[in-house]
Amino acid sequence: MLNFTKLSDGLVPVVVQDSQTQVVLMVGFMNEAAYQQTLQTRQVTFYSRTKQRLWTKGETSGNFLEVVDILIDCDEDTLLIKAKPLGAVCHTGASTCFQEQNLQQSTSATTHTLQFLATLENTIQGYKQNPKEGSYTSSLFAKGINKVAQKVGEEAVEVVIEAKDNNPDLFLGEAADLLYHYLVLLTAKGFSLQEVVKVLEGRHKKSN
Repeated sequence: MLNFTKLSDGLVPVVVQDSQTQVVLMVGFMNEAAYQQTLQTRQVTFYSRTKQRLWTKGETSGNFLEVVDILIDCDEDTLLIKAKPLGAVCHTGASTCFQEQNLQQSTSATTHTLQFLATLENTIQGYKQNPKEGSYTSSLFAKGINKVAQKVGEEAVEVVIEAKDNNPDLFLGEAADLLYHYLVLLTAKGFSLQEVVKVLEGRHKKSN
């Protein structure tokens, strides 16, 4: 059980971590009401010390933090929330409130690549759940699954065409378009890249 009495203002610090990349996204505070609302809605809700009220992350931007897991520390006065961010987390538009520090800590190019893919996938999910006017991604979802699948097919053909030539920039550009639209298709179907990777891992184990 959380102990809200250790601090005189009845608040406990909350660290929010990306459930896929393990990157720290932001830090906030909760009182008991904010904690209960977070449990009920599965969207991270803080107590804003400046606004003096409960504040659900994303209530104005649509960039909610969907709760995956909640852990209480050994002293029962601090929370670690593993969440799925639906879009940018920081008010500056950055993916985390500690973006520079987190990127500097990424000593592996592979780690950084995986972090970016997870961020991109979360952003696409955000556009699906909270459509935005003028957004290309939102317009794709609005046109339905057939149009999204068609775009993946079109981009795949473009990749094949560019693969036959010797222009690296054009090939990489088309490859990026294909990957992006593939992620959109996965999201439209209700799946994630992580689920695809699990299938590949299963095949890899069988072949070795």
